[in-house]
Amino acid sequence: MAGAVLIAIAASIGNLLQGWDNATIAGAVLYIKKEFELESEPTIEGLIVAMSLIGATIITTFSGAVSDSVGRKPMLIASSLLYFISGLVMLWSPNVYILLLARLIDGFGIGLAVTLIPVYISETAPSDIRGLLNTLPQFSGSVGMFLSYCMVFGMSLMTSPSWRIMLGFLFIPSMVYFLLTVFYLPESPRWLVSKGRMAEAKCVLQKLRGREDVSGEMALLVEGLAVGGDTSVEEYIIGPVSEYVGDYAAGGEERILLHGPEDGLSWVAQPVKGGQSALSLASRQGSLAGRGSTRLIDPLVTLFGSVHEKLPETMGSMRSALFPNFGSMFSVAGAADQQHIKAEQWDEESLHHDGEGEEGYVSDTAGADYDDNLQSPLLSRQATEVEGKEEDPHGSILSIRRNSSLMGGDAVSSMGIGGGWQLAWKWAEKEGPDGKKEGGFKRIYLHQDGTQASRRGSIVSLAGVEGAEGGEFVHASALVSQPALFSERLVEQHPVGPAMVHPSETAVKGSLWKSLFEPGVKHALLVGVGIQILQQFAGINGVMYYTPQILEQAGVGVLLSNIGISSDSASILISAVTTLLMLPSIGIAMRLMDISGRRFLLLATIPILIGSLIILVLSNLIDLGTIPHAVLSTVSVIVYFCTFVMGFGPVPNILCAEIFPTRVRGICIAICALTFWIGDIIVTYSLPLLLNSIGLAGVFGIYAVVCVFAFVFVFLKVPETKGMPLEVITEFFAVGARAKMN
Repeated sequence: MAGAVLIAIAASIGNLLQGWDNATIAGAVLYIKKEFELESEPTIEGLIVAMSLIGATIITTFSGAVSDSVGRKPMLIASSLLYFISGLVMLWSPNVYILLLARLIDGFGIGLAVTLIPVYISETAPSDIRGLLNTLPQFSGSVGMFLSYCMVFGMSLMTSPSWRIMLGFLFIPSMVYFLLTVFYLPESPRWLVSKGRMAEAKCVLQKLRGREDVSGEMALLVEGLAVGGDTSVEEYIIGPVSEYVGDYAAGGEERILLHGPEDGLSWVAQPVKGGQSALSLASRQGSLAGRGSTRLIDPLVTLFGSVHEKLPETMGSMRSALFPNFGSMFSVAGAADQQHIKAEQWDEESLHHDGEGEEGYVSDTAGADYDDNLQSPLLSRQATEVEGKEEDPHGSILSIRRNSSLMGGDAVSSMGIGGGWQLAWKWAEKEGPDGKKEGGFKRIYLHQDGTQASRRGSIVSLAGVEGAEGGEFVHASALVSQPALFSERLVEQHPVGPAMVHPSETAVKGSLWKSLFEPGVKHALLVGVGIQILQQFAGINGVMYYTPQILEQAGVGVLLSNIGISSDSASILISAVTTLLMLPSIGIAMRLMDISGRRFLLLATIPILIGSLIILVLSNLIDLGTIPHAVLSTVSVIVYFCTFVMGFGPVPNILCAEIFPTRVRGICIAICALTFWIGDIIVTYSLPLLLNSIGLAGVFGIYAVVCVFAFVFVFLKVPETKGMPLEVITEFFAVGARAKMN
């Protein structure tokens, strides 16, 4: 995973520059207003600070749609260039108007970075460490603030500090960021797949994952292009083929044959009838709904919770045993397979496209220069007797072809798509009105439940260990929907047997705005916009505004003045120390984000925020004396900051980068980011008015009430997404939205 980690670190430098700029302007404005004599013009002084906020808000309105069109990498390059240009202009700035223009350009760079870096990291990171890597922007921003405060503090000790150097120094780290975005950061593989650029996407994935075989994840990325669709929740009992040999064709039920990494090793997945709704599934797994919780809890939260709540203790070994290398969708078949494909009349889109360059995949086999990797479909129609015996008149079973080059390799690397999920397909047939059989592919996301169907044999027997007889049946949940590789156009062509379009044909075409009205997307927007609004109104800006004042009351300013530090320098140093205290807390959040989860961190930290704000309210309402008041206020502010950056700071951006489908992710994240900036503006400029009307205790009281609402909103509406592939998360939102409608 080193490739993905280094890419995330490099991308998060954009947030470091944002934090650097925020801290620098806070210190530089003390000297700007002296040079331009702005003490009597507070409006201009406020604009100097706020222009970056205005620029970020403006550019966010269209950054998402543009990133969906031209890609994530060009937008990150543009962000670094804007940082660089603004740094040079601020270094020059002969008058206040040029400075305002430079601050506006700087805001453009900030807006692009804050909006798109979480998206970029989510689309490149493995699902198992996606939360950790997407907390890096929060950590980098705080590091940037701390380093900037240290620089400004050092310069403030000079006889005549230069605010131009303070602000213009930004162009040096922004140049480094520019070089990284141009020469090191790859394009998002999910965006490449959405544009049909499969060969490039595969090369990027190989670089990010550090291995040649990325076929399973490539298949997942293609499937993630679909938006909406009729997704159902099904259940399967998975067991070794040997257990089904006697009664395999008796029921005529649709079964799926899963091949293992070794010859002769395979399992059968048999559907379980009844109780297939998402809510009943969650209830059976001991979810919130099954515990008598109120009906106010969103079915989506219940559904996500069912995946995380009751996993087996030996999950790691069971995943390896029961869901091994299913084979490669993008594998190269032998000559016999080629003949079989032609006999089945597979869709011509899956055959060789002579002369195609970028549209083809890089071959999975050594020595091959080109292969479009759909010559051999993942699923083939087989006889219903095990391993190709007599054909069953009741239907067909779908076997997953194995890539012969992977037989001796890692048993969990190919079709595992993260978080214990596996990707498969099946061919479903039914009789049409005219009596003819109609069929189509169904895509399946499989996930092992904590409940096992029986305890016959040992788990290791499924991994092919000698001496194990019998085997073991395992309960698995499945999200079943129409795959992105089976389009309406294929139905109109009346193919004989299973058919899939070439993955490059799944690239997004036409307007994307219609997809925003899909139930799952609307549901995700509700969660994303809601969490962003509540984050801004939870009081972080107000507490930051008040921090220097309460630390001054604690006597810190007097102590620093006694050792020869001016009031301006003392204010900067206090801010630097406060920022430094945040870093260990963010480090803890990075560690817990993929272990405890996003939802857990929010529910665990918001009550602490409420308690800190209540103490601040009481300390301002009750006369406790100077020292107790200063101690309580100081401790409350430090606890508030450290707790905020563990939960409410990073989680909203992480969630918003995870819950939207690939083809509309840029647009949706821009909507959420626009909400963030508008909320920031409202809170920042309403704070002085509120202080004058209801006082400090009233302001903190409002923030505490908002945090209570935030806790309720998170408990009822925000699901747990840790460890789940992005494509599975969006499928869950689609299922949850329909469950809520029903």
